[in-house]
Amino acid sequence: MITNNNTKNNQPYRRARKNTRTMADIAFDAQKIAFAPISFQAALALRDLGILEFLNNTPADDKTIAKKLKLSLYAVQTLLEVGLGLDLVTLQNGVYNISKTGWFILCDPMTRVNMDFVNDVCYQGMYTLKDSLIKGKPTGLKVFGKWKTVYEGLSKLPKKNRTSWFAFDHFYSDIAFPAILPLVFELNPHTIFDIGGNTGKWAKKCLDHNPQVQVGIVDLPGQLAVAKKNLKKYKNRVSFHAVNLLDGKSVIPGGADAYLMSQFLDCFSKDEIVSILKKVKKAADKNARIYILEPLWDRQEYAASTFCLNHTSLYFTNIANGNSKMYSLGEMEECIKKAGLKTEKVFDGVGRFAYTLIRCTK
Repeated sequence: MITNNNTKNNQPYRRARKNTRTMADIAFDAQKIAFAPISFQAALALRDLGILEFLNNTPADDKTIAKKLKLSLYAVQTLLEVGLGLDLVTLQNGVYNISKTGWFILCDPMTRVNMDFVNDVCYQGMYTLKDSLIKGKPTGLKVFGKWKTVYEGLSKLPKKNRTSWFAFDHFYSDIAFPAILPLVFELNPHTIFDIGGNTGKWAKKCLDHNPQVQVGIVDLPGQLAVAKKNLKKYKNRVSFHAVNLLDGKSVIPGGADAYLMSQFLDCFSKDEIVSILKKVKKAADKNARIYILEPLWDRQEYAASTFCLNHTSLYFTNIANGNSKMYSLGEMEECIKKAGLKTEKVFDGVGRFAYTLIRCTK
């Protein structure tokens, strides 16, 4: 196996901590966790009610903020006082100002996407997280509908919730796609099959990148319906294949030079991943390449990235399907080996958010 490792270190949560932390500091950390759900909603209210935006433009006292935003003084004072504890705002001589962390809550695109996703997709369901962990089923999904997995009901989610789900999904993939294009086209594939192609964003990137390439999308009928609309102008250069990969009798079409699974396998348990990879192996000829793109939690440069990925695992537990997670490189390579495939090359640090692209052969 050849590894192209661009990450500076692969030690999750590595951060320098001063040895001067007192018992009071440790107790404060524990209280932050105890009140975390309330803190989250307070931060969201500071953002969505316009308080952080107002302070980003001009420092002000609580009375001025309440008057300008047409909120009660009680509401503004209560939120700002919590905001002080969360380091979202500062206070000096009765005048509030936005902090650097507050600015991130307000202006950073990744933070906004993450908060909207947590609030609109995960928050209510997470009350039953313990049940999901015990039963191995996404018990939190019932707040939206009676589906076995969230993927069955994506097209039926309320607009706000669906928008936040796709914004979260696309935010990360959209940044990764330009970085992996040259890696996938390095071997000059003529036909690419996108397994779990969703709305067709990766397919579109490929079709635009190379005017001669043919792309096939494999997914559930609901997702294919959206992809067909998005890729209508490409006509006969793109094909659509409705396949339920969890159906033991389902078959992936053959004939492609490259098979890509982008942020797809993390939607399944390890046994399901092995089963899917075996289907891909059966479809692929001896010269085809199989690509797996994932944000692996143990291949991240920054502790914040690992933190986000490990928490995203609990979304899969409680909302998505009940049995998948964000995986480590070792776990993914174990599945690859069990499926009878060989890891040919690993590209680490792909894109802004340190994706890993694994290239496999039969």
